[in-house]
Parts: sequence; structure tokens; C-alpha cells
Amino acid sequence: PLSQYKVWVKPGSEQSFLYGNHVLKSGLGRITENTAQYQGVVVYSMADVPLGFGVAAKSTQECRKVDPLAIVVFHQADVGEYVRNEDTLT
Repeated sequence: PLSQYKVWVKPGSEQSFLYGNHVLKSGLGRITENTAQYQGVVVYSMADVPLGFGVAAKSTQECRKVDPLAIVVFHQADVGEYVRNEDTLT
């Protein structure tokens, strides 16, 4: 709730993000107004559940114009990483 820049992903794209993939324009639900390119963002589900962190690949204005298959958020970390890397964590 204290993060300045947020991105919400559609339910169909949540699983993809949690498996370590970037967020595409087609999976973007909402984005905070005036988000700059390469700004750090918190990624949420449409139900306001935090899923992880990322970096905005496009600004809010660019997101409105890009192709549906363009990457809009680069994946950095997500809540599924613990499960995927559980056996290698110390």
C-alpha cells in the first residue's frame, strides 16, 4: 500500500508472472498513472494481492500504444521463487 508505482496483472497472467516470466501488454490490468520507464514497480493481482517486484519496461503513456505482445514489466522477483528454489536455499 505504500508503494508509489503499482502494476496489476490480469488473472490469466498471474501464473505466468509467478513462474518467472515478464508481464506482457495483453496481461496488463492497470498501471499507476505517470509511471516512468525503468521505474521499479510492485506487481499485484487484480484482487490487490502482492505477487512480486519488477521494472517498468514502458512508461504509462507508451503502454497505451504498444503491441499486445510487447513486454511492459520486466520480472525481478515473485512469491513463487521460494517454492521453485526451495531445495537450493540455505
